[in-house]
Amino acid sequence: MTVRVRILVVTLASLVLAMSVWGWIQLRVLENILFEQQIKRLYDVAETVHTYYQHFPTRQGLSALDVTLKDLIQADIRFARIDIFTVDKNRKDADYVAGASRLQYEWPEVAILSSLEQSVPKYTELTTDSGPALGLLYPFTSDREGPIVVGVISFSQSRGEILSRARMMLVYSTAGLLVGILLVLVFIYGWIIDRPLKIIVEAIDEFPRGLYKKRISVHWKDEWGYVAEHFNSMADEIQRVHGENQELTRHLEQRVQEATSKVVQLTKQVNQLQQLTALGYLTATLAHDLGTPLHSIAGMAQLLLERADWPPDVHRKLELIVQQTQRLNLVIKNIRRATRLPEPHMEALSIQNLFGETSALVEPLIQNTGVSLTVRIEEGVPGLYVDRHRTQTALFNLIQNALEVMPEGGGIVLSAYPVPEKNAVAMSVRDEGPGIPRELQEKVFEPFFSTHADEGLRGLGLAIVQDIVKMHGGEIELKSRPGEGTEFILYFPIVEKPSA
Repeated sequence: MTVRVRILVVTLASLVLAMSVWGWIQLRVLENILFEQQIKRLYDVAETVHTYYQHFPTRQGLSALDVTLKDLIQADIRFARIDIFTVDKNRKDADYVAGASRLQYEWPEVAILSSLEQSVPKYTELTTDSGPALGLLYPFTSDREGPIVVGVISFSQSRGEILSRARMMLVYSTAGLLVGILLVLVFIYGWIIDRPLKIIVEAIDEFPRGLYKKRISVHWKDEWGYVAEHFNSMADEIQRVHGENQELTRHLEQRVQEATSKVVQLTKQVNQLQQLTALGYLTATLAHDLGTPLHSIAGMAQLLLERADWPPDVHRKLELIVQQTQRLNLVIKNIRRATRLPEPHMEALSIQNLFGETSALVEPLIQNTGVSLTVRIEEGVPGLYVDRHRTQTALFNLIQNALEVMPEGGGIVLSAYPVPEKNAVAMSVRDEGPGIPRELQEKVFEPFFSTHADEGLRGLGLAIVQDIVKMHGGEIELKSRPGEGTEFILYFPIVEKPSA
């Protein structure tokens, strides 16, 4: 059931109830008025009869009174009977004196005596063969003639007919009035309720389509105007919040792009640092492996040149050997100088930022591997004064090694906690891999040592990690048991940032 139907039903029900009560009250008032008029008419007739009887108490006067009463009964069909009774107080009985009637009725003597004793008129609702009637016993006292009681009966049929017609008129007028009110209500609903409601609903329907500029023209100074003003205020607030959300979205997209660019840049820097470190180790190894023989060759050639008995051709060849060995030494020095790592850039760095940036670096490696990375940082972990990129490289290498030993998936825990006895911060990388055999644990930090048979530069990752930790004055610890995973713990000393 719609609101419109409910309003009409409730309104009509209220009107029907109100008009029924009002009609009932009107009928009761009309009935009382008709009853009072009938009583008054009976009183007037009784007083007139009494007055006439008082002035003409003789037998001739009574005969004339009897004729007059009969004429009155015949002239006014509303009257049914008029009687005059005299009462003897000593014998306590009533005697009929005169009267006229249109119907047979015997007044109860008890009622006649009772009205005289109480000296008040008494009326009685009667039911006769000719219809309902109202009877009145009116007592009168007189010192000259003694007390009399006048009884008058009039038909109530006219009163009933008037009430019946009044009821019918009330029903018809009420029905017509209700129909008129219903038509007016339908029109009023369409004008006052339906039309503003459609305007508001149309404005509300614009919002799901993203049209937040729709507003309601406020030209009502009633409840609809109040609703429209609040809707416009709400729409302004929604539009403002939507604009802020769009601005925030653009800002977040820009921040994401900047963060992504920063991650890519950090990844490149870490890769470059790894390549430089690996190349430095390779150069150092080559310099060591080639430098010693070259020094020996150059020394032997120099000793041979000190002898003067060499033929010119041999002497020239020995000089060439010495020159070429010196050239090779110079080339090796230049290569070592070119592959030397840059000087560390120390800065104050929180563990939260360090782990956050490292997690972003390794996220591309972890995706679709079935490996989960969990970061745990204990409360109260102090910040570090370290080289950001080298420290990230160390953590990156450890996480990368952990991923390689868990091809079927698993978990990696990156944690940090203070170590007061060492005045250091411990950063741990723990995996759920197969572990490292005890006999190989002492060799894992050696350059170019690897348990993998793949081609390429293998075995430099842990060596690089160890050098980075040592460069910061820290130490590295390995905990591993076959079948229980591996944990690398990096201890970085807590160093206050030097004052400028």
